[in-house]
Amino acid sequence: MNFHIEHEQETDGRWLAEVPEIPGVLAYGATKQEAVGKAQALALRALAERIEKGDNQPIGINFMLAAA
Repeated sequence: MNFHIEHEQETDGRWLAEVPEIPGVLAYGATKQEAVGKAQALALRALAERIEKGDNQPIGINFMLAAA
């Protein structure tokens, strides 16, 4: 399964990154790299929780960065 990360800089200077394919996976960071890293980690935690609960079978995961 492939996921992409959308990111943009807010007017206050913070960066927002989200994985649209996984509802609720969005993270802020002081830099683009920080926001993207946090979004990746959150996405992996969300997927791990779903797998543990039996919602999904284990799957291969790829992240691709998409410019906002």
